[in-house]
Amino acid sequence: MTQANAETTRATGSSASRKVLKVVRGQATSDGAGVRLTRVIGGPELPELDPFLLLDEFRSDDPNDYIAGFPEHPHRGFETVTYMLAGRMRHGDNKGNVGLLQPGSVQWMTAGRGIFHSEMPEQENGLMWGFQLWVNLPARDKMIEPRYQDIAPDAIPTVDAGNGVRVRVIAGRFGAAVGPVHGVATEPVYLDVELPPNASFEVPLPRNHNAFVYAYGGAVQIGASEADARRITRGELAVLGPGDRLVVSADGEAGRMIVVAGQPLKEPIVRYGPFVMNTRDEIRQAIEDFSAGRF
Repeated sequence: MTQANAETTRATGSSASRKVLKVVRGQATSDGAGVRLTRVIGGPELPELDPFLLLDEFRSDDPNDYIAGFPEHPHRGFETVTYMLAGRMRHGDNKGNVGLLQPGSVQWMTAGRGIFHSEMPEQENGLMWGFQLWVNLPARDKMIEPRYQDIAPDAIPTVDAGNGVRVRVIAGRFGAAVGPVHGVATEPVYLDVELPPNASFEVPLPRNHNAFVYAYGGAVQIGASEADARRITRGELAVLGPGDRLVVSADGEAGRMIVVAGQPLKEPIVRYGPFVMNTRDEIRQAIEDFSAGRF
């Protein structure tokens, strides 16, 4: 909860639990050089959830589904967030940056004015599993210099929230733990939560942030009361309504989920493949700049 929201809640005594507005199931698709994945945000059912432009889950132990990877491709105007659960992926770009994504690690890449990069598997067999999230940049930051935040697994705090609940804090705050991702305009919250059977979990969320829960294992129930409760199962995303706290529980089976929230930008969105800008003229300029080698 932001300080302002916390003060408002203390002053008024009011606190609203977030309810589920919509449930979306991801759709199978492919990207890159044929990597099979599930697209949850960025498809017809949920084109975007300001400031989030895309959420993909990739999960396969068949090398044919991922071995071709994501060869060199450009980005401009937004940020990509890759969170690995299993497998190894190496990235490199036209600025000379290289890095390795491994189980439990995160890369928060700010494409800004333009980057040309690749993400390729560094394994020939075994499970490859993780998420890629696209986060929009405000108009004022669309053309900033690119940067990376490569976060090693041991740099992400893990909190024991009681009753067997474990929370990895990638961005934002949970209790006294603060995520290692910093300096992001949309002030994101990104939590990876594990709930054992019959456990519950509550977390404050900034009241003005848009938020979602994506179940990637088992099932979870969202809502502070029986009347409001909504159950989602693996592969389903719940778009959350307004409020300053999220209440989630697991029934007879364990649940795994990511909880993500961000400040909406409320600006025009014009997309063309790997470019996300505010006007068509800016998209045309991005294409021209890329073609001329100015990234």
